[in-house]
Amino acid sequence: QLQASGGGLVQAGGSLRLSCAASGRTFSSLNMGWFRQAPGKEREFVAAISWSSGSTWYVDSVKGRFTIFRDNAKNTVHLQMNSLKPEDTAVYYCAASRTMMSRLMSGYEYWGQGTQVTVSS
Repeated sequence: QLQASGGGLVQAGGSLRLSCAASGRTFSSLNMGWFRQAPGKEREFVAAISWSSGSTWYVDSVKGRFTIFRDNAKNTVHLQMNSLKPEDTAVYYCAASRTMMSRLMSGYEYWGQGTQVTVSS
């Protein structure tokens, strides 16, 4: 089970840190991802991190602004979002995969409930 938190309302240029807490004893073996869905748009990949933190991937639009990292001791993955823009406004979802890092929704077996991020201009 995944529980996302940390969303909110922030002005453009501000920062937020999203967190995704996972239950269970296998978190350290899971590859984790963040996706987002803006109103009227399809859900899109944002970032992913391997189970060992050895690899991270980002969509081009967030590179240099967002950082994904994890704390396996606390069963948590975070998405640090800096220099936020109005176009980052979306519901953000965390996801977990037992088998792979992926930029595709189909690569993940488990999903959190989403947390709203709103960036005002």
